[in-house]
Amino acid sequence: MYGTLRRALDARGIEIAPEDYNAEVEGRIEGIGRTIRITSINVHYEFPVPADKREAADRALMVHPQGCPAHESVKDAIEITWTADIREI
Repeated sequence: MYGTLRRALDARGIEIAPEDYNAEVEGRIEGIGRTIRITSINVHYEFPVPADKREAADRALMVHPQGCPAHESVKDAIEITWTADIREI
C-alpha cells in the first residue's frame, strides 16, 4: 500500500521527498490451533502536502487500497485499515 499511495500522490502532482514520506505498519497475530494467523494490519502514513493539494491527497488516500495488488489479494482474509497524518505546508 505504501508504494501504491506514493504513485497515487505522484499522479496527482504531489511530490514528496523520500525522507518526508513515512508509514508505520502494525499487525495483529493470533494463535489458531498449533499455528498462528495474521488477523489484521494497520498502516499509518505521515507526510506533508502543499495546502492547495490537500483535496487531491485525500482522494489518493481514499482510492489507494483498491489499486494495491497486495491489499486486493488478502483483503478478504485479513482486516486491513489505514490512517494518515497529513501536514499542510
